Amino acid sequence: MKRLIFIVLMLSIAGWSMAAPQMPQPKVVKINERVYALLGPLGVPSKHNQGYMVNSTVIIGEQGVILVDSGASDEVGSHLRKAIAKLTPKPVTHVINTHHHGDHVLGNVVFQGAEVVSSEICRDMVNKTGDEWVALVESLIGHKLPNTRPVPATVTFAGENSKAERTIQGVKLVFWVPPGSHTVGDMMVYLPDDKVLVGGDILVNRTIPVMRDALVKNWVGTLEQVQGFDAETIVPGHGPLMKKGDVAKLQRQMAGFHAGVEAGYKKGLSDSETRKTLDVAEWKKLEGFETNIGGNVNRAYLEIEQASF
Repeated sequence: MKRLIFIVLMLSIAGWSMAAPQMPQPKVVKINERVYALLGPLGVPSKHNQGYMVNSTVIIGEQGVILVDSGASDEVGSHLRKAIAKLTPKPVTHVINTHHHGDHVLGNVVFQGAEVVSSEICRDMVNKTGDEWVALVESLIGHKLPNTRPVPATVTFAGENSKAERTIQGVKLVFWVPPGSHTVGDMMVYLPDDKVLVGGDILVNRTIPVMRDALVKNWVGTLEQVQGFDAETIVPGHGPLMKKGDVAKLQRQMAGFHAGVEAGYKKGLSDSETRKTLDVAEWKKLEGFETNIGGNVNRAYLEIEQASF
């Protein structure tokens, strides 16, 4: 009997040790009585974080909640829904996507019945690449996501560098579709009465900006325009909350990076040779530097090369 108990105990311990890691809890930051930031950990989707590594914004309206960016899977979306329920009993009636990358949109599927809002191009990109993003997230976290599927927006905003004002659930919102920057279909959300700007991945803090799908020159210009908003609190796509001074710093870094790559191209250097000439000392301190700096140089170099033809 003792031997049997011992075997059962060992099997239980082994099963516990092989269990999937717990999804990290969001860091909840109260901006004011109706606006909260749910800050995810830095990094890429992984077995460790189970795909949760994005910032979301919760806006509590008169009858329901507006959620900006829903996470990388139905599991992450459900995780966020539980966090929202601790803030308010009101249901999520609207989900806004800042761009099409899977870590920002694949949680949409959890919020059935909610109106999904994005830029028109973001909607098209979700339809085009959504299944690829599901497969990528599955490979990164190490298990299948049978209940995750891309859910595109039903309400969209078109027109590059256009702004549209809407009142949803009694909250005044300004939807800004800048020129393609982090992606071709970016959209920012500004709350003028709250002086809050939700930036998606055009704005990141303590992590290197990722340029895989970027229009880098546009991005530099967009960061200049961001500084014109009367915003006291800025919610980036990843990392801690920002102020306008943080945006100015990011804009300076991005402008210097683009100028450095352009100078290398004009000297006839290859992208790998150009990388060696760049001053990226500030970025070396940031999350994701080694993973992304090569791709960033390549993307900017190709963009500059194409523009020269």
